[in-house]
Amino acid sequence: MNQTPILHVEGINKRFGAVQALKDVDLSLQSSEIHGLLGGNGAGKTTLMNVVYGLYKPDSGQIFLRGRPVTINSPRDAIAHGIGMVHQHFLQINTYTVTENIVLGTPIPHRPTMDLTQARDKIRALSDRFGLEIDPEAHIEDLPMGARQRVEILKALYRGVDILILDEPTTNLTPQEVDSLFESLKLMVAEGMSVVFITHKLREVMSVCDTISVLREGRRLLTAPRSELSEEEIVRTMVGSEEALEDSMLFSEQRRDEEAGIVREEIVLDVSDMRIADENGVLVDDLSLSVRAGEILGIAGVAGNGQQELAEGILGIRPLSRGRVRIGDRDVTGLGTRQILHLGVAYVPEDRLQDGFLPTASVAQNLILGAQRRTPYSSARGVLNRRAITETAVALIQRFHIRTQGPEDMAATLSGGNIQRMMLARAFAHPVRLLILHNPTSGLDIPSVEFVYDLLLSHKREGTATLLISDDLDELMLLSDRIATLYRGRIVGVLERSAFDKYTIGRMMSGVEAHD
Repeated sequence: MNQTPILHVEGINKRFGAVQALKDVDLSLQSSEIHGLLGGNGAGKTTLMNVVYGLYKPDSGQIFLRGRPVTINSPRDAIAHGIGMVHQHFLQINTYTVTENIVLGTPIPHRPTMDLTQARDKIRALSDRFGLEIDPEAHIEDLPMGARQRVEILKALYRGVDILILDEPTTNLTPQEVDSLFESLKLMVAEGMSVVFITHKLREVMSVCDTISVLREGRRLLTAPRSELSEEEIVRTMVGSEEALEDSMLFSEQRRDEEAGIVREEIVLDVSDMRIADENGVLVDDLSLSVRAGEILGIAGVAGNGQQELAEGILGIRPLSRGRVRIGDRDVTGLGTRQILHLGVAYVPEDRLQDGFLPTASVAQNLILGAQRRTPYSSARGVLNRRAITETAVALIQRFHIRTQGPEDMAATLSGGNIQRMMLARAFAHPVRLLILHNPTSGLDIPSVEFVYDLLLSHKREGTATLLISDDLDELMLLSDRIATLYRGRIVGVLERSAFDKYTIGRMMSGVEAHD
């Protein structure tokens, strides 16, 4: 006998301007189930759950809870119906305690005295019950990212929800924290809760979810028990192709291992004793590393541990308080960013909207940004060669599958994923000695990720040195020859490829020295 789903959405449509984000989506969540919602960026996963949570109003369709139709116009309505959602970016007040953040917006029993003893006791009980270890009196600003996420989950549980939606919950967690989160989810489900787990990571849904649904281009194309699905079948559904995946970088370590022996002796990047500080304190300290020709050096670490500052220090965007940077045989310490880029360096920054992107300029202008004063784009007198710019832009748009009406389109009209493709196209457009890439596959679908991986390995074979900074540990372990782990601006350990182990790296991401 079929159970009535605890949550069912039927015929959900949602449009943003010309973009149809959701197209007649049906989805059911059973009681005591972890339901994985999988799909590439822009597939509609988060949009669908934002409809359920009352952040978006659907253009059409209906939501049912326990078989009855409901109208959800706001997150307050959703919480009243027992639905909670933890977003990728936490809404927390850093100077408040854990308890103060959790009770914010809820009735407080002793408002005149602001006595939160009762609330703290309830939070401790929930923490113990579901394995969400936290100190209710700790200040948010003192907590690591994994603990901050536990605060967000406790915030939902404190409000009594029985449906919990998690949006990309493992993005900034160490492997140990991911395992702990999964154990907590299993405890919740054992007590009758239901969880929607939004992710793009195949191995996670295969390890923790009971049921998996795949969305592509706003449509639900697949729902099945995990036990009936393979990773290859899921990827084919996500990509929309039946072509063989035997050689895919996403599934084969062998292809990458074959590349591991081509690192050369020449040191292309050498950073010695780097220290970067500002008014907020020391951001990078006592940092030394080198990258050889034909080598991919991965930089691991929880976001915000000095990764961006390291890249900007190498490129002259941030001044060094101490230390030296050499590219080849040249000391570039103190040089301007333009001079460093002209030495054969390409950079794809983490924040694609703020760094290296001109929203009111054309796609063509963005594609040659940084090279606009060089031939063939500019004459000796500084006159732009618009024909050469357009020809290059057309070729790069085609090669990198940038979805745009043409090179003269305003860059601000591009989607986030297409902006990322544009920045990658610019980085790979010219011969380079050194690539510095920060989360290069963020916002890309699976075919585009494969394309980027192949480009990186192609440049590796040609002798390009690559500093690959990524929040995706699987990506680092797949591509890197060595991985250095950053914690609070310091390198706590470096592993050779033969010694890669995600739990060892996870411990280093938590500040444990490699030799410990």
